[in-house]
Amino acid sequence: MSRIRSRAGTAVLTALALTGAACAGSAVAAPADVAVGAAAAGCSVDYKVQNQWDSGFTTAVTVTNNGAAVSSWDVTWSYAGNQKVTSGWNANISQSGAAVSAKSLSYNGSLATGASASFGFNATYSGTNALPTTFKLNGVTCNGATDPGDPGDPGDPGTPSGRVDNPYAGAKVYVNPEWSAHAAAEPGGTRVSNQPTGVWLDRIAAINGANGGMGVRDHLDAALAQKGSGEEVVQFVVYDLPGRDCSALASNGELGPNDIDRYKSEFIDPIAKILADPKYASLRIVTTIEIDSLPNLVTNVSGRPTATPNCDVMKANGNYQKGVGYALDKLGDIPNVYNYIDAGHHGWLGWDDNFGPSAELFKTTATSNGAKLSDVHGFIVNTANYSALKETNFSIDDSVNGVSVRQSKWVDWNRYTDELSYAQAMREKLISLGFDKNLGMLIDTSRNGWGGAARPAGPGAKTTVDTYVDGGRIDRRIHLGNWCNQAGAGLGERPKANPAPGIDAYVWMKPPGESDGSSTAIDNDEGKGFDRMCDPTYTGNPRNNNNMSGALPNAPLSGKWFSAQFQELMKNAYPAL
Repeated sequence: MSRIRSRAGTAVLTALALTGAACAGSAVAAPADVAVGAAAAGCSVDYKVQNQWDSGFTTAVTVTNNGAAVSSWDVTWSYAGNQKVTSGWNANISQSGAAVSAKSLSYNGSLATGASASFGFNATYSGTNALPTTFKLNGVTCNGATDPGDPGDPGDPGTPSGRVDNPYAGAKVYVNPEWSAHAAAEPGGTRVSNQPTGVWLDRIAAINGANGGMGVRDHLDAALAQKGSGEEVVQFVVYDLPGRDCSALASNGELGPNDIDRYKSEFIDPIAKILADPKYASLRIVTTIEIDSLPNLVTNVSGRPTATPNCDVMKANGNYQKGVGYALDKLGDIPNVYNYIDAGHHGWLGWDDNFGPSAELFKTTATSNGAKLSDVHGFIVNTANYSALKETNFSIDDSVNGVSVRQSKWVDWNRYTDELSYAQAMREKLISLGFDKNLGMLIDTSRNGWGGAARPAGPGAKTTVDTYVDGGRIDRRIHLGNWCNQAGAGLGERPKANPAPGIDAYVWMKPPGESDGSSTAIDNDEGKGFDRMCDPTYTGNPRNNNNMSGALPNAPLSGKWFSAQFQELMKNAYPAL
């Protein structure tokens, strides 16, 4: 089912044109509330106005060939009004008077039977932007009529945006060439260097490219080049809140606790401006919004055993909620952006006194500071963490000698044992609070494979509940609270769409091989501190029940390439490489 979001200044109009002579096939379904006229069987042209304002519009067009294979294509139509194409992508578009021609390029001209090609353009108009009613494909007239219904005035807040239910479905996902080059340079790294990973925007300088690296536009341009004729998802992690990650020094940021105005004007606003460029309207842009911060306001504030003064400050000044709300509002205004809020992981929020309050906080944040529930496409769990996707050797309902698994030292009264069960339960809770019934979840599986020689072959011995759980658990960390550069971890499930009910995708949002934090203090200009949880000699704190940190030695600053970790992740990958 397609999700249709309302947003002022946006229109979606679908024209379906079919030809009987050139090809045969079925019609493309139109979005809800947008009607199309009847047409005979044939090839299809899907014409969608994705964004419309008082003097212009952005349109995406998909042509599907259901007849004999062709080596090139030319889609033509005429406008009834004064529409004028000004720029386009993925086709050579020209216009003479009212007549428009969109010809294939060298890389997307070949269309097998059933294959599709997509292109888009920007155009100007005045008065009424009537849909074209007749198309031609390679000179053959398409005779399907169209009825756009009543899309509403461009300023009508009831106009749908045209987002799809799951942006990952039927789409390729962008491979970051910078990460790919690091991975490919490692021995054996070419086995995974073509996998898609998230692009982290963790400081203002990253927007335009820090230290000579790629900026947001560079990545989007590269995504267009990778896209070809199909759909393409680009994944960004938006991560620079004031007083960022108040409980972990390794991921502190450049902005002070009160720098909310800078966050808005110097970070979110420039990102939103770039993402809204019509040049990138054909991309599906996924934004992971501010990992780790909101959950800290539930678990690491006064009254909790893991409280930190910095988190009390951020709860008192409200700048986490203000920043996330502002980001959701601004990015949610862009029709092809899909916002996913970070929802921690089961080893953080899975307990009763964390789970419900966190969901309530997510709703409060998504309905304040300009944000609305409709600005949230979904949530992501386990971002940059190591929690197992599925604990297959025991369940939360098991017991040993009358003692529940929940009473084991590992589970410690948690309601969940793994990320899949937690993500699905959090989704149901959020829907019950008013979020969209089609809410999608992402699970970061980049480093939760836990394969290799230490992976249990089956359940543990039922001597005690602890031998049963510890002997069979997939997650081999010393403690669930350990989060930095974990020894023994492996690459997890490869990115894929629709892997389980309620789950939009498994993703590698954290690029494998990029450090979580330095093992020792390192001077830097990025605001990143030294967290003892990244020190392999550290004996712990209340957040990991005073256990050893389990961190690898000799790690660089967070986000920097950590070759030894990448090699270990490949060695312990599950499924194995």
